[in-house]
Amino acid sequence: MTTMKEIAQATGVSVSTVSLVVNGRDQGRVKPDIAKRVRAEAKKIGYRPNPLARSLRTSHTRIIGFVSEEVATTPYAGGIIMGAQDAAARLGYMLITVSTDGVAEEEREFAALKRYGVDGFLYAKMYNQLADVPPVLRQLPVVVANGIERTGMVPSIAPDEYGIGYNATKRLINAGCQRIAYIGDQDPILAQGLRFKGYQSALGDAGITADPKLVANVGFNQEAMDAVEAMIEAGNPDGFFCFNDSRSWYVYQAAARRGLTIGRDWSLVGVDNHRVFAETLAPRLTTIELPHYEMGYWAACKLVSMIEHKDESPALHTQTRAPLPSLQAPRPALIHCQLIEKDSVR
Repeated sequence: MTTMKEIAQATGVSVSTVSLVVNGRDQGRVKPDIAKRVRAEAKKIGYRPNPLARSLRTSHTRIIGFVSEEVATTPYAGGIIMGAQDAAARLGYMLITVSTDGVAEEEREFAALKRYGVDGFLYAKMYNQLADVPPVLRQLPVVVANGIERTGMVPSIAPDEYGIGYNATKRLINAGCQRIAYIGDQDPILAQGLRFKGYQSALGDAGITADPKLVANVGFNQEAMDAVEAMIEAGNPDGFFCFNDSRSWYVYQAAARRGLTIGRDWSLVGVDNHRVFAETLAPRLTTIELPHYEMGYWAACKLVSMIEHKDESPALHTQTRAPLPSLQAPRPALIHCQLIEKDSVR
């Protein structure tokens, strides 16, 4: 196993100097040319820091606890875990993931993670909502992913739900639609209210008067299909913004019953870029993608910056589908959601 002593001998510097460089603490302490030479030698001979030894020196285990509420079992939201894991790995941390269901189970999982000596917690929600971080987690650095921490005291990252509604509606307006329907969620969740406000604002900015007959907030199954049919008959829409991809299915069915074609006779934008609907609907559905991977990536970078008391993390600059906000963004940090152009908008 390669040691710092070998690097010191090869470069003609002290072991303490090598330690500063390989542990990223050389700035202002080691001359840049020396640090560069040490890093080159470490890379050449394949040096890897011993995480156990480093944790004993620094009192940090470089382990992050990822606590989720059914996120691990949700197909597309699982991207949050992937993003967090990728960022943690780039920063030299390991991620331990637990999925909880209920207060008692949460407390057991929190206790187990604390026994591992985690340096901080990522607290992820299944969908964007106001989140109450359990007091036991606040004893260490914590960041909320895919939710907005209620008090504003804990950093959190969430999709820009208002922007989703605004951009989806604007895309339909740019396609020439004048009577744009909104098919929303009947439950008063956070995303429903914000996406509807974005829809209304885009109409207003384009000089289009919002028509209540063009709004249907629905659940699922036949009752929802009937409500969408009634809205179409009363409002005569030429474009549709749907709260999510699954509700877009009702519009496809309604078009088929009338002998109309999505993307030609009616234009439609959904939300989620859900794999099942993306692969089965024809013509393919234009949709807005929720940035699960990016939220997990940002949350892990933010958490590490808190653990290490740094303002920015070099790992923040990575190739992602949506641009990441600054780690110093106001709370909550909101992340832009990309519109994925396909075939359902004329």
